[in-house]
Amino acid sequence: MNMLPRLRPRKFYDLVIEIAIVRPGPIQGDMVHPYLRRRNGEEEVTFPNDAIRGVLEKTLGVPLFQEQAMRLAVVAAGFTPGEADQLRRAMGAWRRPGLIEQFRRKLIDGMRENGFSDDYAEAIFRQIRGFGDYGFPESHAASFALLVYVSAWLKCHYPAAFTAALLNSQPMGFYAPAQLVRNARRLGVEVLPADVNESDWDCTLEPAADEGSPAMRLGLQMIRGLAHAHGLRIEERRGRRPYVSMDDFTRRTGLGRAVSTRLSHAGAFGSLELDRRGALWHALAQDKEELPLFDAAADESKEESIVANARPRELPKLSPAEEVLADYRATGMSLSAHPMEFLREKLTTMGVATAEQLTDWPVTKPITVAGIVLVRQRPGTAKGITFVTLEDETGTINLIIRPAIWKRFRQAALGATLLKAHGRLQRQGQIIHVLTTRLENLSTQLDQLNSQSRDFC
Repeated sequence: MNMLPRLRPRKFYDLVIEIAIVRPGPIQGDMVHPYLRRRNGEEEVTFPNDAIRGVLEKTLGVPLFQEQAMRLAVVAAGFTPGEADQLRRAMGAWRRPGLIEQFRRKLIDGMRENGFSDDYAEAIFRQIRGFGDYGFPESHAASFALLVYVSAWLKCHYPAAFTAALLNSQPMGFYAPAQLVRNARRLGVEVLPADVNESDWDCTLEPAADEGSPAMRLGLQMIRGLAHAHGLRIEERRGRRPYVSMDDFTRRTGLGRAVSTRLSHAGAFGSLELDRRGALWHALAQDKEELPLFDAAADESKEESIVANARPRELPKLSPAEEVLADYRATGMSLSAHPMEFLREKLTTMGVATAEQLTDWPVTKPITVAGIVLVRQRPGTAKGITFVTLEDETGTINLIIRPAIWKRFRQAALGATLLKAHGRLQRQGQIIHVLTTRLENLSTQLDQLNSQSRDFC
């Protein structure tokens, strides 16, 4: 996310570099910033001789791939092909980075003998040593880049199909289904809710009402706790004849109260013109089970079936906020609103800025932000720094949390669903971070919202 606005790929080979440059090897070998400066015209690209140019010209004089490190050892330090292969094996043993130190003396001495300065020789060795902390071969990066290109093309031209495929492949990746769905909607995809009459087990595509791009229908798999076998039975028993009532659904599927209740909480009976509470009322009356609430009435009136199956004249509607929280409890997402919308007025009085306000926020002015935690990650190359991504109703917010701040506010940092952060902005072009100085757990504001963060720390 941080590298793409800096690198701004314009052709396929840029994607190959993008894949390779964010690995621990190039980062530890101090290759990232020199490459970006040279790419942006901020630093001159020079080569000590034509042999080095032949190895490093396509990466602007910076070795980003294992093959380049091997060829440098040959053309700059006089390694034989066999010795270069031993170096490759040492670079490949990235879980044992000390192995590459065995080649230091030979590399330095060889480069000196070939007329390279001590500073250049040391710089080249540091870069080669970086590959001991995990770097990519060019062929490997190119294979990844092809997947990147194809995925980006599909997302650009067929966002509904792309998102449906990602959802059907869960669990995977950094982003939870809620974030994938929100991104699809930002791209103009119409997303339809899971429904017993409209959904298969998997997410599917449906013709749009205006004959435009297809809509995406959420599958029954999105309903938490619904067994695969039950979802398939709903799909198979429906066939081409929709369910017309809860009784019809129960009779044809043979599914009990527990499944109907779960579907009711998810709002999956909308096509039967039943809202959550109406569907739940019918679900609780299912199987003619006597509930404790009705036991006393049964003793007095002996009309158990009437009491159990009577439909109330009017059940109070859920508020919009209750609907969103019910969506999150049942499916981990909501198609009606973002939870932060219902807290915005209160957060504004607390001085909390939105994600979209960060673009124009003065870097010298302290800032307070808040959002639902999407991702926590602490890369091994980040020297203990944790990166946290928050989401509010206007976009995402990236936090940088240094080790001391993480330790001081660990409980909030690790446990919050809704996190409030104080700090200052770091802005470099389109890349904006909040360098955090204090954290607060605001999860009690959304007590019923289950966390959807992906944690890599």
